Amino acid sequence: MTRTKTTPNPPPLVDYKAQYSWASDELLAECTSITTIEDVVKHQGDPHLYNFNAFCSTHDSHISVRHGTPGEPVCVDNQFNGRKPFFFMYQAVFKRVGVRLPFISFERELPTEINTAPAQLHPNGWAFVRAFQILCGHLGVPPSVDVFLHFFEVKK
Repeated sequence: MTRTKTTPNPPPLVDYKAQYSWASDELLAECTSITTIEDVVKHQGDPHLYNFNAFCSTHDSHISVRHGTPGEPVCVDNQFNGRKPFFFMYQAVFKRVGVRLPFISFERELPTEINTAPAQLHPNGWAFVRAFQILCGHLGVPPSVDVFLHFFEVKK
């Protein structure tokens, strides 16, 4: 009698093109490289070199950093897979630019006004947002989407 080695069945392939017909092939091919817990820990960085405070401590129980599924495009949303609400984000926005979660009202209103998701705004764009917030704080005025868009133009 010979024994054959059995392997678990791979998960079924998802037809992302059918689910997200609006997305280009290039966008559907864009997937995260952070697919395990170890990847998340590794990308948080050395705490001795950088203090990774991406979240306000009072909201820690409501916000979590999770790894993606291998092959899952960055345009996937929570309606497709039944998970809790989430969004993808550039790591540099938190580590280098200094944006924190949860977003303040200005940071929530701006992507809505320009009809984009937070991850669709490049880290350099987030740097302009933070610089504007710092300037407003120095001047003692609250940041405003209308004033921000007066100084900065959105280009596709």
